[in-house]
Amino acid sequence: MKLRSLFTAAAAAAAAALVAQPAAAQKSADTLRAMWLDPIVNMDPYYNSQRTGLIMGHHAFDGLVFRDPNGFVMKPLLATSWAWLDDTTLEFKLDPLATFHNGDKVTADDVMYTVGVLTDPASGISVPSNFGPWLAGAEKVDALTVRLKLKQAFPAALQFVSFVMPIYPKAYRERVGRDGYNKAPVGAGPYRITKWEAGGTIEMERHEGYSPNSGKGKPPIKNVVIRQVTDANLLVNSLIGNQVDWVWQFPADLVEKVGALPNAYTLTQEAFRIAHLSLDAAGRTDPKGPLTNVLVRRAIWHAIDRQAFAKNLVRYGSRVPDAPCYFTQFGCDQAAAVKYDYNPAKAKALLAEAGYPNGFETELVNPGLLSAWVGAIQANLAAVGIRAKVSTMTGVAATTRIQKGEVPMYMSSWGSYSINDVSSIMPYFFWQNVDDLFRDQEVTDLLRQGGSVVDPEARKAAYSKAIHLATDRAYWLPIATYVTVYGLNKQLDFTAYSDELPRFFWAKWK
Repeated sequence: MKLRSLFTAAAAAAAAALVAQPAAAQKSADTLRAMWLDPIVNMDPYYNSQRTGLIMGHHAFDGLVFRDPNGFVMKPLLATSWAWLDDTTLEFKLDPLATFHNGDKVTADDVMYTVGVLTDPASGISVPSNFGPWLAGAEKVDALTVRLKLKQAFPAALQFVSFVMPIYPKAYRERVGRDGYNKAPVGAGPYRITKWEAGGTIEMERHEGYSPNSGKGKPPIKNVVIRQVTDANLLVNSLIGNQVDWVWQFPADLVEKVGALPNAYTLTQEAFRIAHLSLDAAGRTDPKGPLTNVLVRRAIWHAIDRQAFAKNLVRYGSRVPDAPCYFTQFGCDQAAAVKYDYNPAKAKALLAEAGYPNGFETELVNPGLLSAWVGAIQANLAAVGIRAKVSTMTGVAATTRIQKGEVPMYMSSWGSYSINDVSSIMPYFFWQNVDDLFRDQEVTDLLRQGGSVVDPEARKAAYSKAIHLATDRAYWLPIATYVTVYGLNKQLDFTAYSDELPRFFWAKWK
């Protein structure tokens, strides 16, 4: 049965049951019940690259500083103050009141240990590109003072520190080992994980020893229970049945229906995340394949009706970027991008010019996006003669194939780890590594230049050139921005932010 049919039946039953009673959130038990897709299988924040993993990182595993989404200003977290000593040295003074969930004090030794893991190629962290281009090491000054040493100037360093650099408890992790840490994780965040199972339920409790100096503050709600599921039907129907208080990322065409329920309300918020289409321009799947031809790639870009995708599928204010980055990110020069309108006739002409008047067959890999979204791209391609067979698989399976050079074309999304800088998106895809389908050294060099100079105008100039080349050569097509949809129990006071990071530690009961 389709999701909309299930919604209709469940909504009718729920409406009848709720006529005589108010919304039954877990306010009395002071427990926020959430549900999401994309289950976490490794809770160690450095050994998963999932958005859900990043969310858990910001609840259970604090880093040195905190970027407040209200104004994007940096605030204290495990560090009470910080300063640039020179272009490649960033010093932090640690909070003497900061503790891990097991009671251990946070010290410079914990930061040194964490940086050691991040800079050791043998550690095998999931996203080495978050640190490899800029982080050289760390230096302990005293028990509560530590310095990060950079390979070269990297103006966005503090943003990466704030979003993707939680601090390990050295003594505990060394004692239990990597596998033991995943099974029983300990961090220094506003919530501590009391129970979890890979792909299953996560239970968290407020960290009562949380430092009053933290920019996040102590959570108003004591407990959070997150059910991780793989069936999208469960999201909305569990909200209807008062089994959960918070869900997100359900189909946009259900937003009005969910908002009309007597026990729920909805929020929509455009996010940093961009749906994109990546093409094997380097010919890793076929050195002489059609995607190595820039005319074919340009034809594909003209074949995709991105405005219709944003308006009819994503909806609620989704926009189409011209550049391969989000609008507000530093260095994201939309004007530098080559523009591609929706023009099937031009796409066919370009294919004919490239030697493919009858199109060609290829594979389009889908690592778990909504089938309707991928189907729309498949239909656009078919209309100009490109017959793309869709292969749907998990994100992990797709990433493995991409890194092995086995994927000619894939549609996915990138949220930039919510970092408001081009250095958090373009280098991931253009860095001459296993994730790079394009292998354009000129673009890579420009991105390295933009990420390693202090002068903001010089950074912008390098990024603008990279954006122009990447779009002229039609490598990575930005399709549309995501709009995150939330379904919430009416007793829950929750605020959504553009960085696509739900903050349960600020949620409260009305």
